[in-house]
Amino acid sequence: MGLLDSFGALAASIIAAVVMLVFAILSVFVTVFVVDVAAGLANLDPNDDFVVLGATIIAGAAIVAGGSGLTFEGQ
Repeated sequence: MGLLDSFGALAASIIAAVVMLVFAILSVFVTVFVVDVAAGLANLDPNDDFVVLGATIIAGAAIVAGGSGLTFEGQ
């Protein structure tokens, strides 16, 4: 049963990686929309490259901040 458990763990890891990738892409799309709307509210017209850059930095920071609490080992 050890071999079957290993394949089950591998399949679960692959599915978890795919789900996390989908959520990361979705969060970047939502953040691009938020940054674009915020720039419009401030009467700014930034280049699309800067909107995407700002959104990816914000989304990346949110993903890292959300995952960093998982490695904490309390005493």
